Amino acid sequence: MARNAGAVNRYLASRIRGEPGILYEAASHLVRSGGKRLRPFLVSRCCQILGGAPRGAMFAAGAVEMIHNFTLIHDDIMDNDETRHGVQTTHRKYGEALSILAGDVLFSKAFQTASSSLSPPSGPGAVPPRRALELLQRLSTACVEVCEGQVMDIRMAGGRGIPTRAQYVRMVGKKTAALFDVSCAAGAICANGRPRDVASLSSFGRNLGIAFQITDDLIGVMGDPGVTKKPVGNDLREGKKSLPIVAAIGRARGSDKRAIMGCFGNPKAGGGDLRKAVDAIRGLGIEEYARGQALRYADRAAGSLSGYGGPAKDDLSSLLDFVVKRAV
Repeated sequence: MARNAGAVNRYLASRIRGEPGILYEAASHLVRSGGKRLRPFLVSRCCQILGGAPRGAMFAAGAVEMIHNFTLIHDDIMDNDETRHGVQTTHRKYGEALSILAGDVLFSKAFQTASSSLSPPSGPGAVPPRRALELLQRLSTACVEVCEGQVMDIRMAGGRGIPTRAQYVRMVGKKTAALFDVSCAAGAICANGRPRDVASLSSFGRNLGIAFQITDDLIGVMGDPGVTKKPVGNDLREGKKSLPIVAAIGRARGSDKRAIMGCFGNPKAGGGDLRKAVDAIRGLGIEEYARGQALRYADRAAGSLSGYGGPAKDDLSSLLDFVVKRAV
């Protein structure tokens, strides 16, 4: 994945540039700070699994990563977060107004980059016009889903009720999994894959994305602060209605319930209280439950790869295994 990330980083540096320089400096701030480049990796391997050349899909990988970083900038503004990837968030470093524009230019650059596939008549990056249109349609649909999912998340957080598992899955299926889905579909399209291949790899990405978010939410509740760069129980204190927290609230009784609810949505909750709440959540078997739920979607994702083979499949299977087994 590291080799893929290096190539993507160089490509992004070549595309996220222009005048005024401060706009592009802000737009590339989080890109420069690091990141796993999971979505470009998916584009590359889903192209390769169908016999395509990954370098010919770089424009799609770059477009997806720009959209991902656009969502991070705007998400940090909405959540008023101060750090990401171990650095200041974009709006903390550059101010809110410039950061909104930085996100907007990333969004615009993504579609400018994706549509560039229509220009070269042949060679790497050339996609038949019909397939290029399909790619743009899928990319725009994914962006709509991400926005819908974000609003669903905001409404869940602000509402009085506790969402059901189905409501949570529908929300993360849009907010998170839509970009995983389109990354895999984009790779297949760049390889000129058959419709059934695009559908299979799209399904792989969708289920991978849901499994990823469930595990990420588990880490957000009980992850090691040295790894997450956030205080223990951060998501609990912020009142996030993620699957692990919702399950814990539903299962808890007595002193466990009081410890959890005393910290839930309480920005003043201290470290000691948070540790007690997290210990209570652990005692309720929430890690086992969340990992079991993530595994359900991981198994579905693995099933979508059953008809393929080769090194690219091995890489995708390894990524799937990593996503589900990430340590807290």
